[in-house]
Amino acid sequence: MSTGTRPKVAIIGSGNIGTDLMIKVLRVSDQVEIAAMAGIDAASEGLARARRLKVATTHHGVDGLVQMDEFADVEVVFDATSAGAHKHHDAVLRPLGRTVIDLTPAAVGPYVVPPVNGDAHLQAPNVNMVTCGGQATIPIVAAVSSVTPVHYGEIVASIASRSAGPGTRANIDEFTETTASAIEAVGGAAHGKAVIILNPAEPPLIMRDTVHCLVPDCDDTAVADSVHTMVGRVQEYVPGYRLKQKVQFSRVDSDDPLLSRLPAGTDRTRAVKVSVFLEVEGAAHYLPSYAGNLDIMTSAALRTAERMATNRSVEGTAR
Repeated sequence: MSTGTRPKVAIIGSGNIGTDLMIKVLRVSDQVEIAAMAGIDAASEGLARARRLKVATTHHGVDGLVQMDEFADVEVVFDATSAGAHKHHDAVLRPLGRTVIDLTPAAVGPYVVPPVNGDAHLQAPNVNMVTCGGQATIPIVAAVSSVTPVHYGEIVASIASRSAGPGTRANIDEFTETTASAIEAVGGAAHGKAVIILNPAEPPLIMRDTVHCLVPDCDDTAVADSVHTMVGRVQEYVPGYRLKQKVQFSRVDSDDPLLSRLPAGTDRTRAVKVSVFLEVEGAAHYLPSYAGNLDIMTSAALRTAERMATNRSVEGTAR
């Protein structure tokens, strides 16, 4: 294990997400240090870039990673591959005592959304970063549910088609299932639904997210204030995260099918739909600024690793 001043991390996956994460660790983190990157394509641009940046590499995947000399000092491994591959990676790494931060929708470990439950699973051997749509929208659902019960939360994540790589496209079903589950488990909604749209527009548009929450009634000002506070918390690590307009409140008509989402006995004449419209512009560390969907994932994963590092440092001092 690492004996240096900063815990060492490694990345599995040399695609867009893994490469952006590597550059973030190198450029902006003063709490963790990258030791190695693993991929499965010897000719990948990500591995070539890592070598140019003096990061140790292997093209033999997780099995090659654990054989590297640099792996001895690694404490945290980011998995930026696919949901299917993650199960194998976790099976290899868990017995070796490494913490795994999962950027795939595999959901092997508990969900983590930094501004909502970022301190809840600091000791878990495996944590899941949900999805890009989840990282962008679950904080808003949580902000609303902190003020009033959310009986139904629905999110629509629209991302540039050009920013959706093979991993994203292969995991569309897992994206919707994992995001919907986390809307409930982390966001606090009784029922959740997620939709993703790959927008083919040229030039590519930045990530846009819509959040709808059905609530029995609410204090509009208190909900709006809670949403604004949460946006500020996300902006601490994703500066390009912002509201597109004011939080919208609309009373639900008596014949609206949405009312079927309310539990029996709820006063349906007072039901309210809260709508929040967001956009996420990426920091362009490696990916274009329109790829806010990938930027928010890598930023959330790095934030989580840094909190784990801080927690371990505090615990070490206490001993």
